[in-house]
Amino acid sequence: MNDLENYFRLNDKRLIHKWNHYFEVYDRHFSKYRNKDIVILEIGVSHGGSLQMWKDYFGDRAKIYGIDINPQCKEFEEENIKIFIGSQSDRNFLREVKAQIPPIDILIDDGGHTMVQQIVSYEELFDYVKEDGVYLCEDLHTSYWLEFGGGNKRRGTFIEYSKNFIDSLNAYHSEQKNLKVDEFTKSVFSIHYYDSILVIEKRTIEKPYHEITGTPSFVQISTPENSLSTFRIKVTRSILKVTNKVLRYFRLSGFVWK
Repeated sequence: MNDLENYFRLNDKRLIHKWNHYFEVYDRHFSKYRNKDIVILEIGVSHGGSLQMWKDYFGDRAKIYGIDINPQCKEFEEENIKIFIGSQSDRNFLREVKAQIPPIDILIDDGGHTMVQQIVSYEELFDYVKEDGVYLCEDLHTSYWLEFGGGNKRRGTFIEYSKNFIDSLNAYHSEQKNLKVDEFTKSVFSIHYYDSILVIEKRTIEKPYHEITGTPSFVQISTPENSLSTFRIKVTRSILKVTNKVLRYFRLSGFVWK
C-alpha cells in the first residue's frame, strides 16, 4: 500500500471518492514530483478531500489549484490551495484560469466526466502542461455509459477521441500525408491506458533514429543463386508495396506473401 492509498484508508477529514485501483496509477506517475516546487491543477473539487490528499502527498512546496462549478467549493481554500469556480466546458473560463496560474506540472481531470467536458479541458489545457509534466484524465468508463453520451466505439467519446493520440505519437514514422508530425508528436514521451484512466507523460521529443552495434554473425557469399534470390526479393517487395498502397487507400487489411 503506497502513501496515497494509506492516506485514503485512514482519512477522517473531507470526503474522498476514488476507485480502488487508482492509487497505484497515481503513485507510479506522480512519485517523482514529491517534495518539489510544482504546480498541480485538479478539475473537480467535490468535497475537497482529494486536494488535501495531494497536499499531504506532494508536500508544502506544491501549489495546488482546483476547478469546480459549485461555488461552495471556494470554502476549501487554504494555504497553498486556491480554487476557481466555473465550468470546465467553458473555454473562456479555462483560458482565464491559465492566465492566473503558472504552467502546470500535473493536471488531473476528475470533473464532470462528460465527453464535451473532457475534450474541451484537454484542448484548452494540455499545452499549458510543462514539457516534463503529466496530464491525467480519469473515470474514462463514462465513455461507455449512456447517460454521459458514451458507447463502445461511439463517435464523440473521449476514448475514441484519445485513440488518435496513438497515431500522433507515432507520426514520425508515417508515410501518409494525412498523418503528420504535430505538437503532440514533438512533446509526448508516452501514453498509458489503465482501467478508466489515461496518463500522458510529456517530454521534448526529437525525430527518432536507429543504430546498429556489434559485428555480423556471418558474411553473405555472392553467388549467381544469391543474386537471383536478391532480385526476386526486390521484385516481390515492389509488388507488395504497390498492392498495399492500393489497399491502404481503401483502408483494407494489408497483404503479405507467406
